[in-house]
Amino acid sequence: MTDGSEAERKMQFLFALRSRGVTDKAVLSAMEKIDRGAFVQGLFSGRAYDDTPLPIACGQTISQPSIVGLMTQALQLTPRDKVLEVGTGSGYQAAILSLLVRRVYTVDRFRRLTRTAEELFRSLDLTNITTFTADGSHGLPEHAPFDKILVTAAAEDPPGPLLAQLRIGGIMVLPVGQSDAVQSLIRVRRTEEGLHYDELRDVRFVPLLEGLGKE
Repeated sequence: MTDGSEAERKMQFLFALRSRGVTDKAVLSAMEKIDRGAFVQGLFSGRAYDDTPLPIACGQTISQPSIVGLMTQALQLTPRDKVLEVGTGSGYQAAILSLLVRRVYTVDRFRRLTRTAEELFRSLDLTNITTFTADGSHGLPEHAPFDKILVTAAAEDPPGPLLAQLRIGGIMVLPVGQSDAVQSLIRVRRTEEGLHYDELRDVRFVPLLEGLGKE
């Protein structure tokens, strides 16, 4: 923090997170340490600390901070977890995860986004994130199983390949629903008996698309 106004802005940012239900102390601490401003470029940099989604390259968005916090909290992370994130985007979510778990594997269909995110991770000295350019709807079977999976784009149903890569006892959090309508954020637990679903709240995300992006 370089001055009083920055400290005040950070306090307001954390207050907004708490007031919207982000109460996990470890998650709040990680979100305080990872500066969202580093992940918001150009025209929208002045709004980096607003609790709103913002446009990024390739027609994608950086998620609303309170939604990032709620999704991270819903994963019930432990320091030993190996986590798969589908939808690297700006890299903001992966950076927060990296402070909370042992290893993060993040995948995006746009090479432009993964390249920019990798540069940011290096500049922030986040060494436990591995970034892939691939069709995230298929996950990363060669690195499975995962303790936790986070999907930051909406599918009509939880993708079967991702469910198959979730460890018994693991948790996946993702938005589900039609891409042009309100979606539901759900938590899936994989147990010996099968899959258990919790509906958490209404959200709106870009759609989960198959194949690689053109940029």
